[in-house]
Amino acid sequence: MTIKALKNQHLLLFETVSGSHAYGLQHKDSDVDLRGVFVMPKKRFYSLTHIEQVSDERNDEVYYELKKFINMLVKNKPNFLEMLGSPADCIRYKHPLFDLLKLTDFLSKQAKNTFAGYALSQIKKARGLNKKIVNPMTEQRKSVLEFCYIQYGQGSMPLLKFLAKNNFNQANCGLVNVAHMKGVFALFHNPDLSYQGIIRGEKSNDICLSSIPKKEKPIGVLYFNKDGYSLYCKAHTQYWEWVNKRNQARYESTMNHGKNYDAKNMMHTFRLLHNAEEIARTGTFQVRRTHDKAFLRQVRTGEFQYDDLVKIAEEKILEINELFDCCDLPDSPNIEQANDLLLEIREGFYQQ
Repeated sequence: MTIKALKNQHLLLFETVSGSHAYGLQHKDSDVDLRGVFVMPKKRFYSLTHIEQVSDERNDEVYYELKKFINMLVKNKPNFLEMLGSPADCIRYKHPLFDLLKLTDFLSKQAKNTFAGYALSQIKKARGLNKKIVNPMTEQRKSVLEFCYIQYGQGSMPLLKFLAKNNFNQANCGLVNVAHMKGVFALFHNPDLSYQGIIRGEKSNDICLSSIPKKEKPIGVLYFNKDGYSLYCKAHTQYWEWVNKRNQARYESTMNHGKNYDAKNMMHTFRLLHNAEEIARTGTFQVRRTHDKAFLRQVRTGEFQYDDLVKIAEEKILEINELFDCCDLPDSPNIEQANDLLLEIREGFYQQ
């Protein structure tokens, strides 16, 4: 099933412009995203083949089957509730049966988690992004040797510094375990013996041990911070996966405003928080932003410091939690009513 087929077979119930244009926060380079709802052909609905959604390659246009759409409304998923509350100037098509679905019939206390909870996850994501931006990592991974230290006086010395100071080659060194001391090894050096070296090669992920003649005397005690090395390797992998997958245009925008956070993502975080507050106070919310539009655009253009925005968001989440605790919304939507609506719309559509 393709989007073209949906339209040619007149299966659409609803189509609207979503995203920044719906929020009233678009700029000259904003994409036009389309979202919609369709009903599967009757014959296909009763077959073994079920289609939940149809989209284009870039997901700029996404259409959901009626059952999935109502199921997501029942779960108070923001993107689906926003479709139902689309501004009139964004709606491109609406079947009369779609008017049976009312935003206020689905909003519940679940919105505290789906709106504010999701916003909190985005703040954590922003923290991770901030950490990546201000702590770039070289593409070449550090060696195990950089996580090894030699006992020196009353403290320690990095292994690489110790080797350089003594003009030693790590390949001429040997290690043996020190009993009952995790990560601690006796260090030997002798270029005339066939030691295994501290590591076998630059890409090694661990130190290696050698067979040491009994007459040999250790020249020091080595400690390998294996846990630190493992954490570093994980962070390095995550960092370069992020580099390879990041949206370059948004990253460059982040670097240009110099505040070290994804301003677009942070703007939508606050939009969701403001939606959550409206839901708790009034039982509904406005998709098109008006009173907070100027603030959201300031966030997007990077006019705030990252730490200040995080503080404001965390305070807002505490306020939202209190509002939901005492609001009149039901704990969850009426499932029987949602089922009845699903049946009424589907049967009415098939009859036509």
